[in-house]
Amino acid sequence: MNFNFTELLNSRPEALDYQLGNNTIFQYLIALCVFVLSIFVLKIFKQIIIRWLKKLAKRTNVKFDDALVAMIDAVSWPFYVILSFYIALRFIELPQAVGQYLPAVIFILIAYYIVKAIQVLIDYWADKLAREKEKNVEIDSSSAKFLRRVLKAILWTIAVILILQHFGYNISTLAAGLGIGGIAIAFALQNILGDIFASFSIHFDKPFQVGDFIVAGDGMGTVKSIGIKSTRLQSLQGEELIISNRELTETRIRNFKRMEKRRIVFNFGVVYKTSTDKLKKIPDIVRKIIDNIDLAELNRVYFKEFADFSLNFEVVYFLNSINFDDYVKVRQEINLTLKDALEKEKIEMAYPTQTIFVKK
Repeated sequence: MNFNFTELLNSRPEALDYQLGNNTIFQYLIALCVFVLSIFVLKIFKQIIIRWLKKLAKRTNVKFDDALVAMIDAVSWPFYVILSFYIALRFIELPQAVGQYLPAVIFILIAYYIVKAIQVLIDYWADKLAREKEKNVEIDSSSAKFLRRVLKAILWTIAVILILQHFGYNISTLAAGLGIGGIAIAFALQNILGDIFASFSIHFDKPFQVGDFIVAGDGMGTVKSIGIKSTRLQSLQGEELIISNRELTETRIRNFKRMEKRRIVFNFGVVYKTSTDKLKKIPDIVRKIIDNIDLAELNRVYFKEFADFSLNFEVVYFLNSINFDDYVKVRQEINLTLKDALEKEKIEMAYPTQTIFVKK
């Protein structure tokens, strides 16, 4: 028995040839079948093939293939439905209005999902850059987030320009108009734009990063975030300190996180009645105290000056830690141990005194 598809079509019920609009019911049925078939094929692609690609990508140590699969997976069901609808409409004659605007809608949709797919690559690159912070201190995770936002903004701008160009808009005229308007806006928003450009400078020059303890002018604290317009610090008192980026680039910044070790200078005095022999012992006393502290490294200790009411010594040492808590603990240990050692040697520490000689 030979199957003849042409005879089957010719033997269809006459009701299917009923004209509805510009097409017959039979043509609408064909378009419907094409739509359902397209949805079915794309569903297989989405549910089976992409799932298989994900499993295959997980077996490899390379992360880039995961990003490529994520790009494909970023195309969601609305795109598949509209694509199937567009394919089905090719089998019928469309009204002029629909036929005129449908390709434009499809183009915008395709451009949207292409941008979404490229955004997946941008996120992959930014996440990889942020992970590198653990291996390389020159890379800051906040810079990765900042670059991600900038690249996405550029990407969407390019997409909008291409869509406008596709619809026949004169991009040169538009750019000229935006340029003139941009100059006026720039004058009106020069302070805000100054902060934005200062943000670029901070992210690329990296005078500080998130987590650094900095002193900028009268403000100090740990950097919590670096934004487009301002940087937020957590002060030692606990409150949040917000400083504009332009102010940060125009002032001198002291970054304590970048210290390899801390240099500490302090002075103390003993009373004038201290004998010369005991004065000579004091440098050795200080040296022994600091040498017994693991994090401290003595630089020098010497008899500095004859002050108004004391004989002053200056001590300079290095703390081999950038942690402020270590600095406070070592300072306390040195102070307590020094006072105890001087008391054992019966050396009296000075305090403001005044001696009055009365002549009879």
